[in-house]
Amino acid sequence: MRRRLVALLALGGVFLATYLTLYKLGLIGTLACSIGECETVQTSRWATFLGLPVAAWGIGFYLLVFVLALLWSESALSESRALGWTMAALTGWGVLFSTWLTYLELYVIHAICTWCVVSAILATVLFVVVLAERPWRSPELAA
Repeated sequence: MRRRLVALLALGGVFLATYLTLYKLGLIGTLACSIGECETVQTSRWATFLGLPVAAWGIGFYLLVFVLALLWSESALSESRALGWTMAALTGWGVLFSTWLTYLELYVIHAICTWCVVSAILATVLFVVVLAERPWRSPELAA
């Protein structure tokens, strides 16, 4: 059940990151951001990483988590410790990257994007739910 929750949360992240990417690429006019300064963050020089919008990296992250969560919950890979460790490492990386971005918002850009905060919370919840699955345990001990 938790693994399906991971997939569902990741799918929400895909939609959120897509929304931010569409804005950054100029395909939508304004961001719906009632609290915070989303446009300030999204138009800052920090909104691009290695030539791509940070939100586009988010799409890739959330899509990868989504696909791996589906594999982890429904296939012959459901007992794979390697996949469990991969999920823990991947979602842990998401938390670290989100922490770095939050630092930039607070101390460099001096503006907060509500959607970025939601994404950071989502990444953290994904990591916690993956850890709740105890990916390091042996399948024989899972019963």
